[in-house]
Amino acid sequence: MGTVSPFPAMGGNQVSFDRAELTRILDLYGRMVAAGHWRDYAMDMGRDAAIFSAYRRAAERPEFRIEKRPALRNRQGQWALIGEHGVVLRRGHELGPVLAPVERRLMKLVAD
Repeated sequence: MGTVSPFPAMGGNQVSFDRAELTRILDLYGRMVAAGHWRDYAMDMGRDAAIFSAYRRAAERPEFRIEKRPALRNRQGQWALIGEHGVVLRRGHELGPVLAPVERRLMKLVAD
């Protein structure tokens, strides 16, 4: 009764966002919510990738997915911005430039 065993699905190989990355992503999410564009989000952390999905409404496909895949770090870059239909919109080694298209879209939303 006094022993704690690890959850079987949680291995040491799980990919996750670190604090700075998650802060940057959630800051963007908060600004998009304040602009009235996004309403929900989901996070999935697995062995191959950590994924943040942003939704306009809870019942549809995510408008954007932000993926971190460390296996691609030395190739195209570990970060990817994927659109609603599964098209890779931006890929890179740093999170900031990958989020730039969404931030530009936010500027247009605020300006209208």
